[in-house]
Amino acid sequence: MEERHYSDKWEGYVDWRNRPALRGQHGGMVAASFVLVVEILENLAYLANASNLVLYLSKFMHYSPSNSANMVTNFMGTAFLLALLGGFLSDAFFTTYCIYLISATIEFLGLLMLTVQAHIPSLTPSACTPINRNTSCQQVDAGKAAILFAGLYLVALGVGGIKGSLPPHGAEQFDEDTTRGRKQRSTFFNYYVFCLSCGGLIAVTFMVWIEDNKGWQWGFGISSGIILVTIPIFLLGSSTYRIKIPTGSPITTIFKVLAGAVCTCCTSTTSRNAIMSMSTTSTYTTETGLEKKNGKNGAETHTTSEDLRLLNKAAIGRPFHQPLQCTIKEVEEVKIVLKILPIFASTMMLNCCLAQLSTFSVQQAATMDTRIGSFTVPPASLPVFPVIFIMILAPIYNHIIIPLARKATGTEMGITHLQRIGTGLVFSIVAMAVAALVEMKRKKVAMQSGMINSTEPLPITFLWVALQYMFLGSADLFSLAGMMDFFFTEAPFSMKSLATALSWTSLAIGYYFSSVLVSIVNKVTSSFRHTPWLYGSNLNHYHLDRFYWLMCILSGLNFLHYLFWASRYKYQSTRPGDQEEIQIRVNSSELQLSHS
Repeated sequence: MEERHYSDKWEGYVDWRNRPALRGQHGGMVAASFVLVVEILENLAYLANASNLVLYLSKFMHYSPSNSANMVTNFMGTAFLLALLGGFLSDAFFTTYCIYLISATIEFLGLLMLTVQAHIPSLTPSACTPINRNTSCQQVDAGKAAILFAGLYLVALGVGGIKGSLPPHGAEQFDEDTTRGRKQRSTFFNYYVFCLSCGGLIAVTFMVWIEDNKGWQWGFGISSGIILVTIPIFLLGSSTYRIKIPTGSPITTIFKVLAGAVCTCCTSTTSRNAIMSMSTTSTYTTETGLEKKNGKNGAETHTTSEDLRLLNKAAIGRPFHQPLQCTIKEVEEVKIVLKILPIFASTMMLNCCLAQLSTFSVQQAATMDTRIGSFTVPPASLPVFPVIFIMILAPIYNHIIIPLARKATGTEMGITHLQRIGTGLVFSIVAMAVAALVEMKRKKVAMQSGMINSTEPLPITFLWVALQYMFLGSADLFSLAGMMDFFFTEAPFSMKSLATALSWTSLAIGYYFSSVLVSIVNKVTSSFRHTPWLYGSNLNHYHLDRFYWLMCILSGLNFLHYLFWASRYKYQSTRPGDQEEIQIRVNSSELQLSHS
């Protein structure tokens, strides 16, 4: 009877009242559905301002196009980089449940500050209408800029916490020890990206129209209200959630293993003999109080791997400091983390390309004819094209492509995570080539029509720019969902949230690298020319096409780098639950045979 009671509990999980989470009552698709609804609204509030922010900074705060682009990439990069903080705190000290609630409150306060600034004229620079594209206005002074950046980076802090806690919170609702649970989790990540797009669709259409026609105070104000509404919606699902118990700092474990290995290597004169004796022993049984409390089976048997053998010294050697002594389980977990880092590094260039969705591409469209019939489309609404494409492709991918791939390959996944990420990388290469060709056409039209310095829209439709958005949107769908599923699946139990946050960190570094790349390109090209490629207030004087070709080449080289690591990566095959599931099926079959 006691054994049956134990099996009804989700080991390592509690409910929102810190009581043991129970099978059948907590977790599952119902619990994850609250996360998906919240993500629609959260991304709506965030993207409503981020997608149009480059125009707000250039037109209303009077920064130059290149400075505005860099400020947007820095803001978005910081927001996504802070997802690491959210993931770390969720794994180490708090829970994904608590971190979301704290982060949503912080984002609300940041949006409220921006709303107040946009509403009060004395907190914004005086209106300015330049005569032509070569003249610029006086940018915002230091005091008003301080309010602007305080609000922006409070929003970034809140967004980072939400991105670092909400996806793993949803993924935690599924049983990773069963085939059905893993398939449901993969579906969750696909629809998580779908919900990102749903929020984005409203953001880049209705919200951008509000900002352009009613004023930015309305845009910021509505976003503030939306993020506030997500809190009670999230709380409505509290009774259905299963919440992972924090297991202590995963970063501490990583540094402990690395330091233990180095320390033992430096102080032990018999380390080679120890490694040799270790290789002759097939398995090791380790058990600590923390593993006993949070592990699925308490004491577990671990087989040491041949990869990164130097780290084995942290477990079998005698370090100078006894606290550096590690268990085999800790060493193997750190090995897993180190092996996924090259894949993580290979995705940064892709996200550098995605950064163009919110910067130069918007500014390109702002110089073109944005009319469709009698309706004028705001330039910041351009992301509607990749958003709609993702919303169409995501269900097709999940319900048609994946089932067909599973039948064709006979595997549980059908299309592996690394194959999916690689597809996204290929789409990003094509997108940059298309972007370069479109920019060449746009500048040719400007020159032929004699409108290089004119503030009037060029006689070329902005739908040309939509082509690069389509390919970048496809890249985003394949790469983001693939990365999140890959990092969450492969990461050790104690590092799930932190590992999932690597998906957003890759995006952050991509945005930062975009800013750095612009600065490097300007510095290098100014050495050979009087005017850098990307400098000044007139986009028609930029050599943006050359910049896009450069990114296309870098993306191609990055893809080769990715192939090198992806072809050598081995998925984690140790799943104790698989054996349990097989045994249950065998017992069920034997029972049916005995009855017959």
